[in-house]
Order: sequence, then structure tokens, then C-alpha cells
Amino acid sequence: MKAIQTGPSPLAEAVAALPAPEAVTAFLQAHPDFLAERPDLFRLLDPPRRIHGERLADHMAAMLHAERRRVRSLEAEMDAAVTAGRAGHGLTIRVRLAVLALMRCQDVVETVTQELPALLGIETCTLLGEVPDRRGVVRLPRGMVARLLGPGKDALVRNTLTETELLHQEAAALVTRDALARVPVWTGHPTLLVIGARDPGALPARQATATLAFLGRAVAAALAR
Repeated sequence: MKAIQTGPSPLAEAVAALPAPEAVTAFLQAHPDFLAERPDLFRLLDPPRRIHGERLADHMAAMLHAERRRVRSLEAEMDAAVTAGRAGHGLTIRVRLAVLALMRCQDVVETVTQELPALLGIETCTLLGEVPDRRGVVRLPRGMVARLLGPGKDALVRNTLTETELLHQEAAALVTRDALARVPVWTGHPTLLVIGARDPGALPARQATATLAFLGRAVAAALAR
């Protein structure tokens, strides 16, 4: 047998706790800038059906302005997402071409430094290692690969550049954005693939890390042949 509820329901209590219309009116009269400082609230209000004077006209204009601003913000976010998606797709295609070049090459380091920049549409591509085991790999200080990539990361795209002279050598002055990818060589020595671009669009900040991490693994596989 169900118990009979004798007290007020939670909904009734919540409604009872709301301020009375008179209290809302008094609050808005005491704080005339309240809505102007919170334009997002206009989206929750019903517009006046008729315009009786400038104040109601201004109220409707403020509501329209808030809604248009919200729409513009959504459109900007959508455009940014589409642009990032296209850039990421373009990088994926270029990385596929780079992997094909690595599969047929005889000298991996030469292919990385001489062929990959043109295939990837960037300015410079360099192999660096803390314990270089072949000619052409630039030496890095101990612990630098882990410090640059950070814990648990196999690739990243950087807008704020550091160690540019060491990482990009003579092309350092041209690079405005770069990417770092771990190269998991079979020797276990920390090795890094560094890509530098003059045009930031060549290295999209979004949707690129997985593709670049794959390129780093492809370089490691070529080195192990």
C-alpha cells in the first residue's frame, strides 16, 4: 500500500521559493543595468508584442543583438572546425606520401631531411637523437626528448617555439610553428623527428598529433630495415 503524501510536493516547494513578480520588478528597478550586463539572459525572455516607446524598442534591439552575437559565435566555431578538419585531412595525405618515400628509400636520414620537407609542404625536417647511431642525426642533450614532448605524448604541434637553433639548425629563422614526433628506434635511444613550417596552416594544431605520431613510427621502421 502506497504511503499518502501529506506535505507539499517538491515542485510546489520550488515554485513557492521563487520570488514574487513584485520582488523581481523591485530588483530590476534598483539595478537597471542588470540585463545590460548579462546579454545572454535576453535569449530567455519573450520579446514585447508591441513597441510603446523607446525603452521597449531598446529591449527588443538588445534581444536581437544578443541572438545575432550568439549565432555569429556559433558560425565562427563551425568555420574553425571545418578549417581544422580540412587542414588535418591535407596533412594526412601528405604524410602518406612521406611514408611511401620512406618505404622505397636507401638512406633514411637523407630522405627525411631532403625529400620530406617538399612532400609535407614545410620548410625543414630533422632527425635528432640523444645517442645518435648513424651519420646525419643531430645530437640532443640527455633527457631533452622527454622534456620537449612531455609525459605520455608521442607527438605535439607547438605554437610557442623553444630550442629553435638546436632543433631547426639553419632554418630556425624561417619557422613559425613546429611539430615534434617520437621516433621509437629499436635501440631504445630517445630519438625525435622535428618538423618546422613557415606557414602555420601546414601544421594544423588540431587533428594532427595522431598522424604525426604515425609518421614517427614509420621513420623508426625505416631505420630498422
